Amino acid sequence: MLVAGRYRLISAIGRGGMGEVWRATDEVLGRAVAVKLLLGEHADESATARFRLEAQTAARLSHPHLVAVFDFGAWENRLFLVMELVEGRSLADLLLAQERLGPEQAAHIAGQAAAGLAAAHRQGIVHRDIKPGNLMMDGEGTVKIGDFGIAQFVDDPSAALTTTGHIVGTSLYLAPERALGRTADAASDMYSLGCVIYQLLLGQPPFRSDTATATLYQHVDTPPVPLRQRGVDVSAAFDAYLLGLLAKQPEDRPTAQQVADWFHGDAWRGHAEPLPQQRPAPAHQPVAHASHPATPAPFATVPAPASGADSAAPTMYRLPQAPAGHGQGHGRRAAARTAKPRRRTAGEAIRRRPRVASAIAGAIAFLAAVFLGMSLFSPDTGSATTPDDGTSTTAPAAPGAGR
Repeated sequence: MLVAGRYRLISAIGRGGMGEVWRATDEVLGRAVAVKLLLGEHADESATARFRLEAQTAARLSHPHLVAVFDFGAWENRLFLVMELVEGRSLADLLLAQERLGPEQAAHIAGQAAAGLAAAHRQGIVHRDIKPGNLMMDGEGTVKIGDFGIAQFVDDPSAALTTTGHIVGTSLYLAPERALGRTADAASDMYSLGCVIYQLLLGQPPFRSDTATATLYQHVDTPPVPLRQRGVDVSAAFDAYLLGLLAKQPEDRPTAQQVADWFHGDAWRGHAEPLPQQRPAPAHQPVAHASHPATPAPFATVPAPASGADSAAPTMYRLPQAPAGHGQGHGRRAAARTAKPRRRTAGEAIRRRPRVASAIAGAIAFLAAVFLGMSLFSPDTGSATTPDDGTSTTAPAAPGAGR
């Protein structure tokens, strides 16, 4: 069968609620592709508009962990979508063959799937149907997310709630907010991915009941049981991180990029992550002058080098240098108190001269007053006579005496 005069259908790969996927060959480019056909009985006006919109959305995405979209069109009143053909099997087929996977392989799958979701979320696109059947793994172990955007149309969980036999498969990975009828967002994809990882390690999803309704209630109300309590040999870090993906509140879950980064490292193994290296704090930290405040370093500070050379390191502190021709700074005065006496400068000697001159002038004035007092109050030898009998008397001179 030749679709649109170009894509020759070879064999059926799978069939969903509203479409079927075929292995095909692009006879124009000579490459293997996958062709998805919208089933004729579902091709009403609304379904056609949704299929076209979702195809255009998926075609905008390009990432190593997302199935690429090559073409879209109509053929014999049926819409078709041409996609990258992944030569491998889905995780659903892998679980049927192995029942459960080891932590190494599960972490490898989780990191790649999260990286693909992160690329889609950056474009504002939400998958809305992450489950093992939509995660493909090629022969080299590369994971690719299929049915991106088309999943809501082909296997729409909200529409499937009224479809007998379909809700059981979808409800196993449905986020609590979606079970409550809210709109799916990026955090909803992360919850679904958490359910898939849980199933890869245990062999069954975290919540499963006899009815779809009971399973939805478990997603909303029942906390997941840690894998280590169910006998799975994973590190405590892996177990705790997975429980974070299964948080009931969307805002409590990590983003797709955070999950990708976490699983691409070794944290999931339980290895302690190194702390930022810090330099030891010095026993004594010099204090900078108030006029030159220093910015504290984020970890530790080291004293300035003894040579006083400038340093570009933000953690170095230096005492301020006084400008040339100005008085000495506070640091200089502090150092002078501990240094040996020095000779006074000429300026300091000049500043001391008024005090010395004042002292000398005071001493001269004092001596002058003493001599003046002695001359005023000493006896006058020229105004008295000394008698012959040796008695000394003093008397004023009589007027006219000696005439």
